[in-house]
Amino acid sequence: MFQYIVKRILYFIPTLFVISLLAFGLSKCTPGDPCNAGGGEENSKSSFINFEDETRSRCELFGLDKPTFYFALTSRAYPDSLYKILQKDQRKSWNNLIAQYGNWDQISAYKTSIRTLQLKLFDIPDSLGKRAIRKIKNESEFLKILSKDEAINAKLKKIETIYNNSPAFENFIAKEIVALKNYYNLIKEKSTPNQLYVPTIHWYGFDNQYHNWITNFLTGDFGISYKTYRPVFSEIRDAIFWTFLMMSLALILSYSVAIPLGVFSAKNKNLRFDKIVTVLLFVLYSLPAFWVATMMVVFLTTPEYGSWTNIFPGIGLGNLSSNAPFWERFWETAKHLILPVLCLSYNRLAFISRQMRGGMLGVIQEDYIRTARAKGLGEQSVIWKHGFRNSLFPIITLFANILPSTLAGSVIIEFIFNIPGMGKLTLDAISQENYPIVFAVLMIAALATLVGILIADILYAVADPRISFDKK
Repeated sequence: MFQYIVKRILYFIPTLFVISLLAFGLSKCTPGDPCNAGGGEENSKSSFINFEDETRSRCELFGLDKPTFYFALTSRAYPDSLYKILQKDQRKSWNNLIAQYGNWDQISAYKTSIRTLQLKLFDIPDSLGKRAIRKIKNESEFLKILSKDEAINAKLKKIETIYNNSPAFENFIAKEIVALKNYYNLIKEKSTPNQLYVPTIHWYGFDNQYHNWITNFLTGDFGISYKTYRPVFSEIRDAIFWTFLMMSLALILSYSVAIPLGVFSAKNKNLRFDKIVTVLLFVLYSLPAFWVATMMVVFLTTPEYGSWTNIFPGIGLGNLSSNAPFWERFWETAKHLILPVLCLSYNRLAFISRQMRGGMLGVIQEDYIRTARAKGLGEQSVIWKHGFRNSLFPIITLFANILPSTLAGSVIIEFIFNIPGMGKLTLDAISQENYPIVFAVLMIAALATLVGILIADILYAVADPRISFDKK
């Protein structure tokens, strides 16, 4: 058994590695730019530089100022320092320019000339044309994210027109305007598209985003939230308590009802009890959770349709402060959790009961069951002592999915009942583009799935001693 467990854990390592690569790759494809510090228009050179410094600081905080992976398989046209362009839209623009012309030296010079012009614009007094200065700032900002020749030429022409209509600007930005246009023309004149067809590998070593992310994850550091700047671990820790509590209660309730119900249905196959239970469970399994939850909120938590409909408290977890006595908070929370737990239970109850019934029907027809009855054992002893244990395999198989669902939570139920659990946390993180939380939950669910599969395999041997994991 021990050797089997060790072997399975070793198998989990490459599986987890592939899952982590997929999760990390998806995180790089997501919209939004966490490095972008936002903010309004920079009205001074210091605010412009501060904006750049803040962007750099945000990237350092989120670990996005490093290369993406251990290496990059690319062409000779691309530099090994492209990752140092921190803002995603700008990096994409320079990447597209390289893909067209293949000469990073000229593209880099053009990029520098844009920043030089923007800095020089702050030296022009507003009295000489505040509106014209703002227009050139805006147009030059567009140049950072444009890569198509037609669009860039249009912006350069517009900047030149504004400059020509403002003679007073000549003493401040004349050289910068000429240099900007010349540097862009040099990109096209000295293009080296042949460099795009020469493959090369840039090796970055272990100080990269993926390595830092996966090693930190394995030590319990899931990164920093893009919105709250709190460690992701602390946000997940707060949410996982409510999810684990609700899901555990739901599992206990559903299993404690479903297993006896399934056994009795199998024992009374095709009798009235079995038929009634089958119909009721089919109806329960067919009811969508979001609809049942909504009906519960509407008809069981408000007095709108009569005093008899105001049975349970509303959504949320209550309004008692943390300073309230423990038992007051306990009962207040317990009353708020009744409906969510019922919503999480009924669907599982129906499914587990059907699985238990099917497993039991297959077992009670076996020869050893008939032998037990022939020995004169009571029906309860035959069913529960001899039959029940060997009918647990379908239920054990379901266990592989129980652990991840217990940790990941239910997005629909937690959202409808406003429970601050993992499901709601994940939904809010997706809507806010707070991807460190999303992919931390994804990795936790994947890891929980692997652990659930391992535990299910061990339970097979516990349920049936005939199963051996040792090779003969």
